[in-house]
Parts: sequence; structure tokens; C-alpha cells
Amino acid sequence: MVKSVCTGCSLLCEDIDLTLKAGGVGEANNLCRKGFGHFSALFNERTIPRVDNQDASLDQAISEAAKILRNAKNPLLYGWSSSSQEAQKVGIDLARKLGAVIDDTTSFCQDVLMDLVLKGKVPTCTLDDVRNFADIMIFWGSDPTNSHPRHLSRFSYYPRGEKRQKGYEVERDSIAVDVRKSSTAKLCKYYFKVAPGDDADFINSVISVLDGKIPRVGDKKKMIELGTVLRKAEFGVIFPGLGLVSALQDQMSLLEALLAKLNSIKPYKVIPTAEHFNARGFNQLLMSETGFINRVSFKDGVSSNPDLGIVGASRSCDAALIIGSDPLSELPFGVARRLAKMPLIAIDPRRSLTTDASRVVIPSAMYGLESGGSAIRTDGVKVSFSSPYPAEKPNDEEILKRIMEAI
Repeated sequence: MVKSVCTGCSLLCEDIDLTLKAGGVGEANNLCRKGFGHFSALFNERTIPRVDNQDASLDQAISEAAKILRNAKNPLLYGWSSSSQEAQKVGIDLARKLGAVIDDTTSFCQDVLMDLVLKGKVPTCTLDDVRNFADIMIFWGSDPTNSHPRHLSRFSYYPRGEKRQKGYEVERDSIAVDVRKSSTAKLCKYYFKVAPGDDADFINSVISVLDGKIPRVGDKKKMIELGTVLRKAEFGVIFPGLGLVSALQDQMSLLEALLAKLNSIKPYKVIPTAEHFNARGFNQLLMSETGFINRVSFKDGVSSNPDLGIVGASRSCDAALIIGSDPLSELPFGVARRLAKMPLIAIDPRRSLTTDASRVVIPSAMYGLESGGSAIRTDGVKVSFSSPYPAEKPNDEEILKRIMEAI
């Protein structure tokens, strides 16, 4: 068996032991079902170099990619959340050299929350702090049981920590706030159902209860009970998901207000539940380079605005390099259709709808198994990983450097 870091989600579990066999994963310790599927995909539908739907050599694919980007007047570089820190740095340099727009997968989901966290507008902590000290966990619009299968078992609910030696049976309480009773909500002691889009009203009710007032929304008795539970916490953590961020949209100041009120009583922190393994890493790196977490244009200096996100860029850009993501299957049909009409370059270890529609396909090595590097866990902790099974294919960083040289 060899040691590996799982890049199947943003928890970046470092305790994976596995062996490979012909055509799949053999033995595996500590690998969740999502991680097992992630690594098993290494053996299914791998990409090969292609240009204009014809098989090509790697050199030909890289040369054609450089030609498309060089001739584009307003290129887009999109994806990045499933690339290493090293590749992301080269990608930002490439965008600067091209005067291109660069954006990542969070621009269509949790970027407003990540912006608050990275700018220090809401307090945060590490997952290790959660395991060791947290006694109240709130899963708000998130379902880590399915999106991050080892979240509850490794960090947030079941494990014994430095201070929480008795674990969930005695020393931890869990709360779920969601539009449905998710798999995570079924495990929680308290569940509060909110109608789609009503999270803002729910937050206002919680703030009212904490102020000693009668809430206007929800079951008044349950809301007052919730206020009592929140006040009793010694160390609370909120894990917001896409459900909460989508519901609040431009009202994220309400989340700031709630955290301010909670922290006037007891310590409460926020940790995003980012999906892709290095989503936070890209946002953090781009902020250090430009002051913005995404949606950046290098065309005339450095600028950022909502129109530079993937939705607006699909209207204004004339070529796109897509790396480690599948926007044609993940984004709304109108956005996907506009992207499909422009020359696409896909860098990806696996076949997808986006690679099938791309003019150029460049295969890459899979991080954590075939390629080493580093990434930032969803709580901000840096994790480095090696390549226990080195591949013949280059990784994202090597491919991007070759494209830059060719340009």
C-alpha cells in the first residue's frame, strides 16, 4: 500500500492508504465512497490529445492551444478549483501575459462567502479546531454527509477531540437548517426547515430571539429553544453551503450581523463547505496577487466586476481555456451554449461534455495519485501531496508552462 492525499473534495484527507490493480483501485483504507469514485475514475474515460476532433500528439495539442489563445482578442481562462497551487500561479501569470479574463468555479456558487472569510469579515477557524473544541455545529444549506462524506466522522461531529473527549453522545450538539431533511439533517439533534429563499427571514428571527424578542417567523417555541441552545455553546461553528449562499445572494450582510450577535455572546466561527479540492486555494492566491478572489481581467491593468464572471464572460470572450472543470454540464444551458460556440481548449485528466465539445483537448495527470503539488483545504490549511503512481502525462502546471512558452 502507498500513502496518498485524496483530491475528491476540499477536505483533502491525508490518511489514505491504497493499492491499484489492473483497471481500478485495489485495497483502500480511509477512502470514502466519493474518494473511491474519484480515484476509480482514473481508469475510465481518460482523455487523449485531440485537435478538431482528430487524434493528435501532445505537442500538436499544445501548439494549437497556444495559437488559439494568441489570436484571441478577449480570452477566458476558467476552472482552476481542481488544480494545484503551483498550476494556479502559472495560470494567473498566463492570464496576465494574454490580458485575459480569469475566473473559477466559485463565481457561480460560494464566492461571496469566500470573499467574507478571506477578508476577515466573518470569523473562521480550522477543522482541527472544530474537532478539538466545538460543541455546537450548524449545517446551514449544506449536506456534508453526501458532499464531504468524512466531514462528520473526521472533524465535525463524531470524533473525540482534545477537549471534546466524550464526542457527540454527550458533548456535541448539531443543528441543520435546510429546505429539506437531508442526510445530514437526519443525523442532527435539531432540524429547522426553511422555505426556499426564506433564510434571510430565519436569520432575522434568530437575531430577534438572541435579543430577547419574540420571533416573527417560524415556530416561536422552537425558535426560542434554538436561542437557548445557541447561548449555551462554548464554541460554535457554522458550515454554510450553497443553499444558504444562494438564498441570501446580495444579503450576505445578514450573515455578518448574525455572526456579530452570536460572537457578542460566545465564540462562533464559519467554515465554507467548498466542493472542489482547491477552490479556496485559487481564491486566496488570486486575492494575494490582485486583491480580488475571482472575475479578474488583465486587459487594461487589473480590474474585477460581476460581468467578468463565467456568465458575463460567456457573452464577451472569444476563446476559452477550461481547466479541470466541466462548465458545459454544470452551468445553465444558456451559458453552456454560448461557451460551446467559441473555440474551447480543455485541460483535464477525464473525458466530459466539455472535453467532447472542445476544439483542443490536452490530457493531464490526476492530482494526489499521478501528480504531486499543494492545495488549500476548505478551512485554509495548506496540504502538500506527492505522486505515489507517477503518470506519463504532464500535470496542469507543466502543460500551462509549455503553452506560455509556445505563445
